[in-house]
Amino acid sequence: MVSVSGVRGLVGVDMNPEVAARFTAAFSRHTGCKTVVIGRDTRPSGAYLAESVIAALRFNGVSVIDIGISATPTVELMVKELKADGGIIITASHNGPEWNALKFLNSEGEFPSSSVIEAIKKLVESDESLFRDEQRFGSLVSEEGADSRHISRILELDIMDRSEIADAGFSAVVDCVNGGGSRIVPALLRSLGVDVKELFTDIDAPFPHVPEPRPENLIELSETMKRVSADIGFAVDPDADRLVLADAVKGVRSEELTLALVVDFVLSREKGPVVVNMSTSRIIDDICASHGVPLYRSKVGEANVSEMMKDVGAVVGGEGNGGVIYPGLHYGRDAMVGMALILRYLVGENASFAEKLDLFDRYTIVKKKVPFNGNLDDVFVQLENDFRGKISTLDGIRIDMDEGWIHVRKSNTEPVVRIIAEARKKERAEELVGRVEKILERSSL
Repeated sequence: MVSVSGVRGLVGVDMNPEVAARFTAAFSRHTGCKTVVIGRDTRPSGAYLAESVIAALRFNGVSVIDIGISATPTVELMVKELKADGGIIITASHNGPEWNALKFLNSEGEFPSSSVIEAIKKLVESDESLFRDEQRFGSLVSEEGADSRHISRILELDIMDRSEIADAGFSAVVDCVNGGGSRIVPALLRSLGVDVKELFTDIDAPFPHVPEPRPENLIELSETMKRVSADIGFAVDPDADRLVLADAVKGVRSEELTLALVVDFVLSREKGPVVVNMSTSRIIDDICASHGVPLYRSKVGEANVSEMMKDVGAVVGGEGNGGVIYPGLHYGRDAMVGMALILRYLVGENASFAEKLDLFDRYTIVKKKVPFNGNLDDVFVQLENDFRGKISTLDGIRIDMDEGWIHVRKSNTEPVVRIIAEARKKERAEELVGRVEKILERSSL
């Protein structure tokens, strides 16, 4: 399945070394890149796909800088740091180990435009040979210092103050799902003087639970936070581009609160536009209104958010699934910079972390994925008739009402329709989702 950033599939079914090599060769041919940074998360298939990716690049004369097991934002940052022409990340992000994917990056360390992905797809589907017939092969270099460079760039940010964070004496529990962030997350926190208790930071072990960082999948983090009374808990997905928070009172909290805290902190230091996607909580609207700054909404997807952030000169942005984008570092979702900004935010606060989160916990989002083979255009017409409110068709359909909102769209990463609803009460949000489900059921008959 071709996604907004590359190609994704079930390992052994539609993702294998042959598929990886062909898409990689098409990427190198279309972009004409000379040097490419690659990195991967810890899922078992990653090592084999990496061999195929490296071979395809080198056979086409492309030099490869391999940073090994790493977080997605680290690969993104290293493309710019090492002045490479592009990057390839081998990760299926929050999906289970039976999935894997290639995510392509341009010379800015960002996901390329949809036209580039479409051109790569057409090359793969063509009869054209994707490999050169010249006997000049690219070099291979292993780069060991990627995590350290990433941490250094975070600590160098003007908005950061390492000494103040260290003096605060924070304690933290981290769940890295034995993924690509298992080394950099504890290292970053310790560099900030945080006392760290590690859960699931073994890069040689399998994912210990469903890897998507949601409360129902993070039971041990919640229990550990309550047992040890740490100041803050952090959980990331396998490629560490999403961040979820936990406190010692309520355990793991809504993923929407991550971006809320970061946006409020950044705006307290620098006023400017904010960009989030169409599925992000209304709490960001409230925060932006309190700071007197405009909020813009883009299509779902990191590339779409980043592009709009550049267009409007946003000072911060991201996605409500725990994806923080701070352009002072780079235009990519980055769990590590999210952690650092939140710790900086908490310095000098009299309220506990749980109390701070409660200030922004005003709404409840309910999300559901539904297999659907019908005509979504017909569904959208019915939704417009059934729900009265402000309508946006930028990305599927979003309808904003006084009591809440709904967003219905095809998934970029899975063969499903995503239904998202938000309201002040969980029961109301569930009711909104149920109404959408019934319309989908009628349309698929």
